[in-house]
Amino acid sequence: MNTPTTRPRLAPILLAGLLSLFATAGHAERYADRPEAQQFIDEMTEKHGFDKDALTYIFRRAEFQPSVIKYISPPKDPGVRSWQRYRSRFIEPVRIKAGLAFWKRHEATIKAASEKYGVAEEIIVGIIGVETIYGRNTGNYQAVSALSTLAFDYPRRAELFRGELEALLLMAREQHRDPLDYQGSYAGALGLPQFLPSSVRNYAVDFDGDGQIDLLNSPADAIGSVARYMQMHGWETGAPVAIRANVEPGANLPPLIANDINPAFDNATLAGYGVKPADGSAPAGKAAFVELVTPGEDSEYWLGYQNFYVITRYNRSSFYAMSVFQLGEAVKAARTAAQVSRR
Repeated sequence: MNTPTTRPRLAPILLAGLLSLFATAGHAERYADRPEAQQFIDEMTEKHGFDKDALTYIFRRAEFQPSVIKYISPPKDPGVRSWQRYRSRFIEPVRIKAGLAFWKRHEATIKAASEKYGVAEEIIVGIIGVETIYGRNTGNYQAVSALSTLAFDYPRRAELFRGELEALLLMAREQHRDPLDYQGSYAGALGLPQFLPSSVRNYAVDFDGDGQIDLLNSPADAIGSVARYMQMHGWETGAPVAIRANVEPGANLPPLIANDINPAFDNATLAGYGVKPADGSAPAGKAAFVELVTPGEDSEYWLGYQNFYVITRYNRSSFYAMSVFQLGEAVKAARTAAQVSRR
């Protein structure tokens, strides 16, 4: 750290300035001066009764974030995704240990949310663990700046993020907070469960009963909100999530794989294609056939039921849903083992 008598070196300062200049080239003006942002301000004023000067103030302080575009853009050479590599990020000792501590600390709240909304406790724990390692990594982007960057400088998904920017401003007004105060992910997701602003407005609950919804500082609100989100997207209480699939030699898999993650096949149809639950069970619900691919390795085959599909409403990825399921199961197993060892 520099003391009052220390002169900072000039070269690093000039270099940092040049890098900043290049990074924001074409975006030197504030968003408030951009025609598309001015149109958005006018729409918010007319549609929702916002004060135009107040919105202009906010968008003069919103800054273009080049790293947001970098992180959200698809890779130039995506290649084949690897389930084993993806899985290793989430089902690992640090996250399992953190999940065990989180579950122990909030045991009563998790149980209450599970009972109220009918969602399995381990799934609530799994989602929060995959999303933020139980609050350790909730993001450090100013939400207004991140969402402005995506709404006005990422054309391929501009409409979606204009809607999230609108939801953020409405949410801030409802919560009596300064919109500039929200911090989250590069995509504008907030709090322990990483809800987008529209999801906060539509699904979040004040589960600790303190009169406000705070998904960052109230684990109870985060836990209850995750459970309610799952319930409202069709969670079936007590029904299976996923079961390993046995695939017979010569099974006709392409039609099943082409169906993607929609639970469309009953047991008889699956059997006709040469696929059965590996555990010999015959759940009543329909299932999707899920292939988890790892380059150079045999694929894993699973049957994903309605509750697996519900998890994909949180993030539309079979890799994501399986990671939530397996992390929840791993933490549950660790919790059971810990309880047995204490007896």
